[in-house]
Amino acid sequence: MDDKAEGATGETDRKLGNAERDILMLSIVFAAIILFVGTGGTALRQVVNSWFNGGDAPGDALSNAVLLNIALLIFGWRRYRELQQEVAERRRAEQLARHLAETDALTGCLNRRSSTKALDAMLNRARESGQQVCVFMIDLDNFKQINDMNGHQTGDRVLKTISERLRANLPTDALLARIGGDEFACALPHKHDQAMKMDALGTSLIEAIGAPIPLDPVKIEATVSIGLASTGQELATEEITLDAETMLHRADIAMYQAKKTGRNRHCWFELHFEDELRFRNQLENAIRQGIPAGEFVPYYEQQIDLRTGQLTGFEMLARWNSPRFGLVSPEVFIPIAEDIELISDLSEALIRQALVDARDWHPSLTLSVNISPIQLRDPWFAQRLLRLLVESGFPSRRLEIEITESCLHDNIGAVRTMISSLRNQGIRVSLDDFGTGYSSLAQLRSLPFDRLKIDRSFVTEMTRDGGNSELVRAIISLGRGLSMPVTAEGIEDMEILEALQEMGHLKGQGYLYGRPEDAEATRQRLAEMKLLAEAAPPLPVAVAGAGTAVEERAMTASRQAG
Repeated sequence: MDDKAEGATGETDRKLGNAERDILMLSIVFAAIILFVGTGGTALRQVVNSWFNGGDAPGDALSNAVLLNIALLIFGWRRYRELQQEVAERRRAEQLARHLAETDALTGCLNRRSSTKALDAMLNRARESGQQVCVFMIDLDNFKQINDMNGHQTGDRVLKTISERLRANLPTDALLARIGGDEFACALPHKHDQAMKMDALGTSLIEAIGAPIPLDPVKIEATVSIGLASTGQELATEEITLDAETMLHRADIAMYQAKKTGRNRHCWFELHFEDELRFRNQLENAIRQGIPAGEFVPYYEQQIDLRTGQLTGFEMLARWNSPRFGLVSPEVFIPIAEDIELISDLSEALIRQALVDARDWHPSLTLSVNISPIQLRDPWFAQRLLRLLVESGFPSRRLEIEITESCLHDNIGAVRTMISSLRNQGIRVSLDDFGTGYSSLAQLRSLPFDRLKIDRSFVTEMTRDGGNSELVRAIISLGRGLSMPVTAEGIEDMEILEALQEMGHLKGQGYLYGRPEDAEATRQRLAEMKLLAEAAPPLPVAVAGAGTAVEERAMTASRQAG
């Protein structure tokens, strides 16, 4: 018998023992009362007779019997009072245990187990009264980042504050529960024609929670994504029982859709969301299995010197060669890998393979890799990257890390430290997708970037009417003023190439020079151009598609070199 069983048995024996003693005491008291009635009446008559008529006083035996009866009655009364107190204590303990079992200790809200029962009861009452029930699933955006940057105590204070704001803005008949770490759920009954009122409530909750939370010595600004599901929604589906689990599941799906479409907003449940979520879960599982299976492979896009047409290096792009889904674009799997916190494992696996592939390229060629903002928040990222360089034997001076402007808004101090650490190891750092993230000139001056990369959305439209040619020219001038070389992405036709060539000495990349290729196709291309490590030093070879003028200059240089 285990300890729990022994403890339960001991508790049962103790309760039975107490019950037996209580029954015995009750019997004794009952007998004492009967005896007192009999002896007390006789003794009392003799006392009265001796006082008024001079008769004999009660004998010693009778007097002792009366006194013993009185003592037993007093003892029984005290025991009765103790039993009353014991019962009251037990009831208070049971109420406290029930409260602790049904509520969240941090916020005082209902917990997941009790909220399901309470919601089922609300749904039953609503059916009987002809009302509807609306369920809100509320999840904090980027709460892990708040915890990581400010500590778990600050995170707990944020959760308490948000629960207080939710209570203050919800009707009195609403249920409020903390479902998970940073996830809350609330539900309230409403009439058939009050769907717009629920929509307005979702908006007001987002505004109330989004107000700054002053916590010494910092001020936290938290946002939430909210999913809504109502029993009154007209959904073309087979009849199903809308119980608590179903409603919470639907609201959770709608909440995920709100996050997917930009966060800090609310969204109503729709049936097709469930199919999308089911497909996403399939992708998540496939990603988890695909990383150790080597299904993710690096592809390489050429980077060209636009003035000479010479190949200068490649940018590594991730591709997923899934046995189930085929070749999957990074626009699909990268956000999912970030959400499920596998982006670091995925990125490092790709970088490891790319460094091995690029080791055989000519020493004049560079390798550029993109880094997720999540990886930049890892203080050990630079050390792990250095380990990959040492393992592969790839020179750090030929590696270029590309980070996006959005990284600069997370924690500028941490980003500056990371960039400095990378550059101290000889790695160059580029600011990717420049022009889309609203970085300031002060940030560009204070951060030691080696290169700016103009976002492809500006480049591809620069030759159209009302395009971005002046904006592109301004970015190039800015880079020149900051002594930062510039790379233009998205070069897709000769017209764009010629316009960029007129703007200065740039690097460029795009489909004009060919689609990204896998390692084998890239190696074959380099072998034909004699740009593998074992080949002779390269001649200035122009890349096909760079344009007639560029090709002529390259051929002239080749003849002169010969």
